[in-house]
Amino acid sequence: MSEDGATRKRDDYLEWPEYFMAVAFLSAQRSKDPSSQVGACIVNQENKIVGIGYNGMPNGCDDDLLPWSRSADDRLNTKYPYVCHAELNAIMNKNSADVKGCTMYVALFPCNECAKLIIQAGDCWDHTAKIISLLGRLIRAFYSKCAYIFCSFGLITAPKMLVFSK
Repeated sequence: MSEDGATRKRDDYLEWPEYFMAVAFLSAQRSKDPSSQVGACIVNQENKIVGIGYNGMPNGCDDDLLPWSRSADDRLNTKYPYVCHAELNAIMNKNSADVKGCTMYVALFPCNECAKLIIQAGDCWDHTAKIISLLGRLIRAFYSKCAYIFCSFGLITAPKMLVFSK
């Protein structure tokens, strides 16, 4: 028996699907969009994250100068012509040559453009809130085994949180 009385591993740990969907939800918190925050996480067959993204304005564009409105008299005064979706950003941010055979975790059903992009990017699977078949590719519903995941930086006690950077 160990010092702390533990004799076996925990059995209440996150399973891979919950972990990756939680990463997608956490990534969504980076979005500056006032009306919808979406995150996406791409995972390879070895359960390694190869891409993460969230919805936002294109890189290098000043998001203070672009509109965030959902409606306006002129479509160019809405966010829609400008915002890059989480799925697009996850694919663009990938750290591997391709995403063939990968799984994409995303909380919202993909729009038509993102669905085409997912297929073109390499046949990756997409976990969403609905079950449909899209051009022969399966889009599966995600059912979590846990209702919530609690994350509090205040609970980290030893040693201290560390951030490594160049």
